[in-house]
Amino acid sequence: MNLVLASTSVYRRELLARLGIPFRCVAPRFDEAALSRDGKTPRAVAEALAEGKAASISMLEQGATVIGCDQLVALEGRILGKPGSLERAIDQLETLAGQTHELITALVVLRDEQSFRHTDVTRLRMRPLTRAEIERYVAHDRPIDCAGSYKLEQRGIVLFESIETEDHSAITGLPLIRLTGLLRTLGYAVP
Repeated sequence: MNLVLASTSVYRRELLARLGIPFRCVAPRFDEAALSRDGKTPRAVAEALAEGKAASISMLEQGATVIGCDQLVALEGRILGKPGSLERAIDQLETLAGQTHELITALVVLRDEQSFRHTDVTRLRMRPLTRAEIERYVAHDRPIDCAGSYKLEQRGIVLFESIETEDHSAITGLPLIRLTGLLRTLGYAVP
C-alpha cells in the first residue's frame, strides 16, 4: 500500500517512522498563507490547513493513503505562529509564561473517497519565567521552527507546570494513537 506523509517536517517524519510502516514524505502543494483565517477559531484554522495539505497531495497520488497534519498554538483564542527568529521566540515565551495555552494538532487521512479527521487539543500550563531563564532556554534549544517557541522533546519540558493531553505524540506534531487506529481501519498491519 502507498502511504504518503504530506509534510516536510523532520519531527512528523520521525514520529511516523516509529510505526514501522513504509511511507514517503511529499511536500504539500498548498498555499497556507492564502487560507482565510477571518472569523475562524484556531481549531478550525488547524483543521483547514491539515485538510489542504492532505488534499493537495491526494489529488496527485491516486489510491494513496495521504496523511496531512497541522499544529497551532493558541493563547486566549489568538494563534501564535512559529517565531522564525530567536528574538521573537523570546517574546512568545514571555507572553506564554505563567499562562495556560492550547496546542492544537489537526490530522486528516485521505484515500480516494474515504476521509478521516481528528483534532487533538493539549492544554499546557507554562510556569512563570524570568527573562534570564527564557534567554538561556532559547539559546540552548533554538526553537525558531516550533509553534509556541518550545521543544518539549528537548529542554522545553522544564518550562511547564502541567500538560493535559490524550496523546503525547500529538505534542510533537502527529497524534500516533489515533493515526494507528485509522491506519488499521484502512488495512495497514500495525503491531
